[in-house]
Amino acid sequence: MNKRLVLCALSAGLLLAGCQSVNTTSGGAVGVERKQYMFSMLSSDEVNQMYAQSYQKTVGEATNKGVLDKTSNDAKRIQVIADRLIAQAPIFRPDSAQWKWEVNLIKSDELNANCGPGGKIIFYTGLIDSLQLTDDEIAAIMGHEIAHALREHGREAMSKAYGIEMAKQGAGALLGLGQDSLALADTVANYGMTLPNSRANENEADLIGLELAARAGYNPNAAITLWNKMSKASEGSPPEFMSTHPASSSRIASLQAAIPKVMPLYENARKS
Repeated sequence: MNKRLVLCALSAGLLLAGCQSVNTTSGGAVGVERKQYMFSMLSSDEVNQMYAQSYQKTVGEATNKGVLDKTSNDAKRIQVIADRLIAQAPIFRPDSAQWKWEVNLIKSDELNANCGPGGKIIFYTGLIDSLQLTDDEIAAIMGHEIAHALREHGREAMSKAYGIEMAKQGAGALLGLGQDSLALADTVANYGMTLPNSRANENEADLIGLELAARAGYNPNAAITLWNKMSKASEGSPPEFMSTHPASSSRIASLQAAIPKVMPLYENARKS
């Protein structure tokens, strides 16, 4: 057999041996059921700890610069919305009730928001101000971001990166080339935390986020007005949010199709 084919076969074996099939959340009313493949040597706790360190660094820098907003009306809005959404998260993932959730608002013109592994949420005032977001629209964004964390899309991306790099490392080791483990970790962290989400992951976050918002008593139709605003904002200089959450022509159609599934949940939440 060709040496290259032997190396590829061995590398593929390493990759398969290091992965495990999981489903990080229940399907919910929106029916997200895709099996995910995670690198077994990269645990949820490890990823959460890695991100928590990065998050605290960001919050610390914002504090030192005097741009961490804890007192404004928008800061209070963000906290209330987050609390209502977080209360619904265990429906999809029971262990999220034990996560050390945090939410912070940073004064910045940046049009961005995210929820990292383990429930670490950051919103930027530029996103709220520039798009004149309603509470329902903020809930649509935050629900979407929380869904990424619940589904562990960051860990999934890192697992793929580990698989690729380990396959290279395995082949390299056979050729006597070797590879520095710290460089490997840096590469994986870069891939996992900075690259855009796949279309499948974005769709999952849209659907679960839609249901979270509805269960928390926020109008699911706001997801449509939100993405219309996002599309308009991206016509000029695309906001930072769009670089990791690329718009697609099918996004609004998918959300519209899912709204009837979650509207009864919204109506029930409004009655209670």
